[in-house]
Amino acid sequence: MTELSPNARALFDAKNFVTLSTLNEDGSPQTSVIWAKTDGDDLLFSTVKGRRKYGNLARDPRLSALVIDPANPYKYIEVRGRASLADDPQGELIQELSQKYMGQAYRFDTPEMERVIVRVSPEKVIVHG
Repeated sequence: MTELSPNARALFDAKNFVTLSTLNEDGSPQTSVIWAKTDGDDLLFSTVKGRRKYGNLARDPRLSALVIDPANPYKYIEVRGRASLADDPQGELIQELSQKYMGQAYRFDTPEMERVIVRVSPEKVIVHG
């Protein structure tokens, strides 16, 4: 496992959107914009079972997550690693992230949606700028 620097943690923990890339079954990339936070050196984000990124990560846990410094878009940090998936039946992480990004409770899930916490263990961290 690779450690995140304090600057990397600060960018991921700020109200910055993160670009996530996973691998489709045919090897092509699938990219999403997500909310995220750190937990020590790991990244955490929430998704729902049935979404493309969930299926991709359940099949192949490799991913890349990129955050850009809004004050200097030439400064960015990419984390490459592997995801582990854990059920989040109460949706606690999405609620925490919604407070961070929107300042209010998350109200877009329906009862049949099953929330999952994705934990990313960094294997490589690339700092640019």
